[in-house]
Amino acid sequence: MAMSSNKGGGVFSDINITPLTDIFLVLLIIFMVTTAVTIESAAHVDLPKAEAQTNPNEKPKGIIVTYTADHLIYLGDKQVTEPELVLQLHDALANSTDKIVIFQGDPKVILGDMVRILDMAKSAGAEAIAIAVSSLPPGGASARAPGGGA
Repeated sequence: MAMSSNKGGGVFSDINITPLTDIFLVLLIIFMVTTAVTIESAAHVDLPKAEAQTNPNEKPKGIIVTYTADHLIYLGDKQVTEPELVLQLHDALANSTDKIVIFQGDPKVILGDMVRILDMAKSAGAEAIAIAVSSLPPGGASARAPGGGA
């Protein structure tokens, strides 16, 4: 607090708020940058890559639910709507010996959509849920192989 006397003999006091304003502006910028980075990095799901080689002719156990980047849902090879998914998945699980649902999604699938579909699979009676992964090309490079698996 700065104090000075004026001609009248009274005391004049004033608070300097410039340093406080500087701190608030720096904090505001930091929060804006960290929020933008957090939202950008958490928006999409990158599906993991498989390390082990599998036989491409081997049919996976369980029921495959596919979610495309165009927000289309497939149960096996048949396209279904979101309201139909639980009923049709329940019927398919009732006729299957393995109560496993395999979720196969595009790498651009948003995490919220994936969780919602997996929750529907659980409510339809799935005992286990698996997530399909892309297979790595020979040598373990992170690039996707041409015509690579799901």
